Amino acid sequence: MPHTLASLVNHTALKLTVLAGEERLDVPVRWAHASELIDPVPYMEGGELLLITALKLDAEDPEATRRYVRRVAEAGVVGLGFAVGVNYEDVPEALVEAAREQGLPLLGVPRRTPFIAISKAVSASVAADQYRAVTAGFEAQRELTRAALSAEGPAELLARLAAHLDGWAALYDASGAVVAAAPDWAARRAARLSEDVARLRERPAPASSVVSDTDGDDRVELQSLGTGRRARGVLAVGTGARLGTAERYAVHSAVALLTLTTERSRSLQDAEQRLGDAVLKMLLAGEPDHARAVAGRLYGGLLDAPFRVVVAEPVAGEEPASSGGASPARGTGAAGVLEALTDAMDSAAARTGEAVLAVPDAGRLIVLVADGGAAADACAAYAAEAEARSGAQTGPRGRSGRREAANGGAGVAVGLSAPTGPMAAANAYRQAEQALSVARRRGRVLVEHEDVAAGSVLPLLADDAVRAFADGLLRALREHDATGRGDLVASLRAWLARHGQWDAAAADLGVHRHTLRYRMRRVEEILGRSLDDADVRMELWLALKATAGGPTD
Repeated sequence: MPHTLASLVNHTALKLTVLAGEERLDVPVRWAHASELIDPVPYMEGGELLLITALKLDAEDPEATRRYVRRVAEAGVVGLGFAVGVNYEDVPEALVEAAREQGLPLLGVPRRTPFIAISKAVSASVAADQYRAVTAGFEAQRELTRAALSAEGPAELLARLAAHLDGWAALYDASGAVVAAAPDWAARRAARLSEDVARLRERPAPASSVVSDTDGDDRVELQSLGTGRRARGVLAVGTGARLGTAERYAVHSAVALLTLTTERSRSLQDAEQRLGDAVLKMLLAGEPDHARAVAGRLYGGLLDAPFRVVVAEPVAGEEPASSGGASPARGTGAAGVLEALTDAMDSAAARTGEAVLAVPDAGRLIVLVADGGAAADACAAYAAEAEARSGAQTGPRGRSGRREAANGGAGVAVGLSAPTGPMAAANAYRQAEQALSVARRRGRVLVEHEDVAAGSVLPLLADDAVRAFADGLLRALREHDATGRGDLVASLRAWLARHGQWDAAAADLGVHRHTLRYRMRRVEEILGRSLDDADVRMELWLALKATAGGPTD
């Protein structure tokens, strides 16, 4: 307990008397300080008991005394101690009245009680309070360490921490999702802080912030976990008041223990990633039996059921804006975008206990996820959030029910294969790469291979190289038409659209079929190609489709 004016008054050796402010003696005293300055306020911090003899103050002047008392009270001084029998035989009535007007406690200090005795009493109390806080902090550290080493791990640690703080505690993973909370009701409170947690995760660890909102009557502190530039998690604690010294020790101990846990987990993840890399290479090399043997219990369950292959890579453009949840804004640049996607899928899989095999590969990310599992859903949710932030139009709904999301400004493109098994993993990888290529061409965040096969090939023509080829192939025909000597481009389009049926195409154009035959011979002469060749007809048709809507079409 901190020292108060009441405890000083009750100190038998000091023999202090209360002259004013009896109702405010329970105020804590941070220090006792003697000053004879007319204006000691610049040297005060607040919370002091100010000891004076009125050497320079005219304590019998009501106006001067009133100004002095008002100023020190406004500066946070919690009480005045007046030395009786030094400069004044008794405490001046003007000083007593001024103290009463301000509600400031005024203590009479007898001549035989030196100011230093009062300072020593306050100092001893402060030291004792600090010792109690340190002792309580060490005890909390031991208790939290035992909890961290228990079978429940972080969950038990949070429960002990919440009890020690007489509040609540919650743990967020690297994606910003709540993974544990104590007591149980705290999970709902912690979920409302997702945006604050997202902002803290964007800052290099270690970092902290204090959250104040109108949703709760508690005081919430957020502490990032980890030793690298990216936070591996966040600890949130909610209390009814500011943390004291002992509580602060407990929170710092919890941060250290949880950081050790996350960093140790990171080392294990690195080892698992190396193993996953070997498993993936064997699958892509067509060696499923060897892959199963290496996967063991870690990835064996993933290979026993249908899985999908995810291939993701960063795209040039504006960095995504931050938000709550599985924020694509995690990290900076290409690596940060892929790390954020990995965190989102890993966190979702961890909550359901499913395995995820994620391997960075030359600036890209290759992931094996269970078909219909939490990680696959997290990937789709990540893409949807990225699309929402980019402000681009949502793509068509895919065959799986998910919408293709636009990658404009989202910073990532993702291709997703069809469900497969170990025997066809290499084919699934090619499917994911094809879907990724379509995603980049269409400006989408996520494209599934089933949607590529179900859609039209025409959107794939939206490429500068394809348009350049088409323009070059049709340029001579357009130059001919520009002279007014015929409409060869329109005639060619109508003839190809009617599969070479002269009468039907001529009717569409409103000309005689002999006229159309003449025009097609002119097309062959100008291009130097035969329309009897199916490849030539295909190239011309695609060229017409690629340039449809141009100024001359």
